Amino acid sequence: MKKILIGTHNSGKFKEIASLLPKKYKKISPKKLNIRSPKETGKSFLSNAKIKVKFFSKFVDYGVISDDSGLCIKALNNRPGIYSARLAKKHGSFLNAMKFILEIIKKKKDRSATFVCSLSYKSEKGVITTVQGVLNGKISNKIKGNKGFGYDPIFIPRGKTITFGQMSRLKKMKMDHRFLAYKKLRKKIKI
Repeated sequence: MKKILIGTHNSGKFKEIASLLPKKYKKISPKKLNIRSPKETGKSFLSNAKIKVKFFSKFVDYGVISDDSGLCIKALNNRPGIYSARLAKKHGSFLNAMKFILEIIKKKKDRSATFVCSLSYKSEKGVITTVQGVLNGKISNKIKGNKGFGYDPIFIPRGKTITFGQMSRLKKMKMDHRFLAYKKLRKKIKI
């Protein structure tokens, strides 16, 4: 069985990426190998995904896939963006970060937002391929649902009436930003 390291310490992301990958792969977590996460010093999702894939690939001799993703809210100049996880850490949890976001955009007319995911794959031969998936939507008026992870309970995808937090895992995974990025990756390489 081929191995692939999924370069993330976020259990929600790990599960999503693992279920997108073919069954022929044994999915390895950095936690299992006692590898910490690198510092995300990039200025974009793409550069952070590359930083992660280069870092994690130093520890293994097989393929590595890494993700950098986040929520970009138009009324907040596309923030939290690459700082999405850091905002949650700053506020003590994603729940507190969502409450903070809802409070600061309470009076904003434009609630449009995008979920962005950059996926970077480094093959055993050392070739790096990086793609980006973007899903448009809007921020709900309150936290809804307890499914998914991260900012899912405040994001309503375009054309839908419920948040990702209210959707079944399968339904969300067949349309979200990570799925869109993975589809692009599969077009570029055989994975």
